[in-house]
Amino acid sequence: MFDIGFSELVVVAIVALIVIGPERLPKVARTMGHFFGRLQRYVNDVKSDISREMDLDELKRLQASVQDAARSIEQSVSKEMTETESELNKIATGEASATDPAPGPQSEPAGTGETPRPSQQLDLGLDGSSSDPHKAA
Repeated sequence: MFDIGFSELVVVAIVALIVIGPERLPKVARTMGHFFGRLQRYVNDVKSDISREMDLDELKRLQASVQDAARSIEQSVSKEMTETESELNKIATGEASATDPAPGPQSEPAGTGETPRPSQQLDLGLDGSSSDPHKAA
């Protein structure tokens, strides 16, 4: 980090011994050790905070991209559903106009095996009136 060799550390120790004195040197060394420990913990805390912020930014970008992808999928599915629904409606209206060219009751040919729609069913005269032309009044 500072590129300090062993010989340079020995020179610093000798100067500190001469300047501070042998009585106070252990206390100063202990205080310096605590100071460097606190400094190291502070630097590690700052590094971890920066790392967490970078991870948080990365997660926010990932979340935004996933939301964009989900939104685009939802829009494409919605578009396809709308197109399919309109095609089905066109088919249904086309078949309705082809099978019902004129409004009103129509009779089915006998023997087709299909059940007539309620508008095509004959009046059976259960209410007292008869629409059967063969029945005598």
